[in-house]
Amino acid sequence: MNVNEQKSSGLSAFGGVYTPSILTILGVIMYLRFGWVVGNVGLLGTFIIVTLSNAITFLTALSVCAIATDRVVKAGGAYYMISRSLGIETGGAVGIPLYIAQALSVALYTLGFAESVTQIVPAWAEYQLYIALAITIGVGVLALTSAEIAIKAQYFIMGAIALSLVSFFLGQPVEETQMELWRSTDQSFWQVFAVFFPAVTGIMAGVNMSGDLKDPSKALPIGTLAAVGTGYVIYMIIPIFLGFRADAQTLIDEPFIMARMSFWGGAIALGVWGATLSSAIGSILGAPRVLQALVRDNIFPKSLSFLGQGAGKNDEPRLGTAVTLGIAVAAVCLGDLNLIAPILTMFFLTTYLVLNASAGIESFLDSPSFRPTFKIHWSLSVTGALGCLGVMFLINAIATIVAAIIVLGIYLYLQRQELQVTWGDSRRGMWMALLRTGIYQVEEEIPDPKNWRPHILTFFHSPQKNWSLVKLADSFNHKGFLTVASVIPERRDYQSKQNLENTVKEYLTKNEVQGLVKIVRSDDTFGIVPKLVESYGIGALTPNTIILGSSTAWLRDDWQGHQDYCQMVSQIHQLNRNILILKQNPTNPLGKHRRIDVWWGGMQANGSLMILLAYLLKNDWHWSRANIYLKLVVGNPNALEPTKNNIRELIQKLNIELIPEVIVSEESSFDDILQENSRGADLIFLGLAPADENFAEYYHSWLKRTENLPTVAFVMAANDFPFEEVLQKEG
Repeated sequence: MNVNEQKSSGLSAFGGVYTPSILTILGVIMYLRFGWVVGNVGLLGTFIIVTLSNAITFLTALSVCAIATDRVVKAGGAYYMISRSLGIETGGAVGIPLYIAQALSVALYTLGFAESVTQIVPAWAEYQLYIALAITIGVGVLALTSAEIAIKAQYFIMGAIALSLVSFFLGQPVEETQMELWRSTDQSFWQVFAVFFPAVTGIMAGVNMSGDLKDPSKALPIGTLAAVGTGYVIYMIIPIFLGFRADAQTLIDEPFIMARMSFWGGAIALGVWGATLSSAIGSILGAPRVLQALVRDNIFPKSLSFLGQGAGKNDEPRLGTAVTLGIAVAAVCLGDLNLIAPILTMFFLTTYLVLNASAGIESFLDSPSFRPTFKIHWSLSVTGALGCLGVMFLINAIATIVAAIIVLGIYLYLQRQELQVTWGDSRRGMWMALLRTGIYQVEEEIPDPKNWRPHILTFFHSPQKNWSLVKLADSFNHKGFLTVASVIPERRDYQSKQNLENTVKEYLTKNEVQGLVKIVRSDDTFGIVPKLVESYGIGALTPNTIILGSSTAWLRDDWQGHQDYCQMVSQIHQLNRNILILKQNPTNPLGKHRRIDVWWGGMQANGSLMILLAYLLKNDWHWSRANIYLKLVVGNPNALEPTKNNIRELIQKLNIELIPEVIVSEESSFDDILQENSRGADLIFLGLAPADENFAEYYHSWLKRTENLPTVAFVMAANDFPFEEVLQKEG
């Protein structure tokens, strides 16, 4: 039996969610700042602010309902929902600040309680800190005793708030006044909106108790929507009474104006105390449950795993509550949290934003696994997310940026930890949707040389033995696709094939190479490779550049093996693919990554492709300090200077750092010139003629001619592709 099945607290939808949510929504702002809002923007302006604020909260509540009715929501509330939808990194990036914000909020609310007490009883002003500490410890002890008792205590608090509202509605005007529908003051409409909006951000108080609910999928929607609806009705009624009972300037100047209007002014004090106590209890109950969920998902180091323990049949996080209480007490001792209060508000709003994004993405992707009983259109969730973002900047742009930096920093840190999870999330679905759209879009468009990039397929025997081949292929890869492939004997079963694929993937990840892995089973290696080249890919995303290791059959005097290899190369070239054959120097395959020699014969075909590959190679950080030498041989000394001038003009147009080197052959053979001028290179590019019936003899001669040279990359460009257009600028 799992933890959720053991829950027996029996917290109902209204007892478990509605009570803390509505009490947090009906916060201190209602008593101390509502008159200020009405006085600054008038009745109509207040209605607009209340409606806009509640609309954003309502959209967030709809998103919560959609997620809650799709899956079992365990302890952790908002963190649990986000991590199971957008991944553990996003969940942790939001969950850690959310926990800190809730823990510090306990201090904010108890300090607010103490301040209201000293305003009513000025003689106690010197004891304000001790009052706040006493209340903080009191709510902490209540939470440590039992979540159920803490929830039941909120019924008494709700009674106090209800009494304050009744007393207010039965009250009398404090002066003759005429209601103003619209009013302009020094405070702009959006400044007033920013002051009011935190009053409607309490819906997470009930969501954070999700792990203690008997039926979260039923309780969360009912309780959350009921809280939003009740809060909206009360917020729309109170401004009418305020507007009829006091002048606008009086509403602005007197924070406790509601007490003067009420039948019994003391009831308003009870309401203020009830609102602060309710918010403090909601935070001291919610924060440890978020912490417990974070620890159980291994977000924190293993040394803190004890914080994930639960106590009793309801799995209550008492150790987490004790830690949260310690943080709150320390914060109270600091006395003034006004500097960080705006950032805490941003953390809460970030949570609402990401919750909306989670529901919107899940709904938009229309994954078969996302089947909420409470369905909403994805556009509503996206609207809620944009609304949260807008409000964050309206309230405090600097705090928004600071909060975003903190969240991003935590996300990047968690991403580097490579946390392992046992659940799936919607990220794969997001990429699949983007990939699907992109493939169809690319398929419909006419190929454009300006957008060409290498999609590389390279073959290896094992990543360890052929690592320089894979490494070079990765260096060429410039926002394209890289696939490393291998052929294994057919006698090896499919499980062995899968195990090898996983091993290669792990090896690539360990060595920070992004690439796909393809393993095929065949006893005819040379025959299967062209078939794989022809069939591999989807739509327009097919490999256009094939990188092979050089044939070693000639070293063993295996002429048949050499011919089979050359026939394979010929078949690949007939498929209109670029081919790069790497003949490696066994002692130092890629040298010191400092010098690249390109033996050039013009811009056509091989010439342009070799320059392009050298340029891509230099853009890789391993080769970033390398010099590219563009080498050209002329037979006539009279052609030396004109050729140099032409090369310089060409390099200027290409906008690529190339060092031209024109060599006069005189009576020397090309082989001698090659040996003399490239023995100090780290990588040499040489073009190959198109494969024909004599390719085996032709390629064999090149292998012999380059036998004593550093690593050579033989290049054979695809037929009829205008690589010169990729290099040259228009105009």
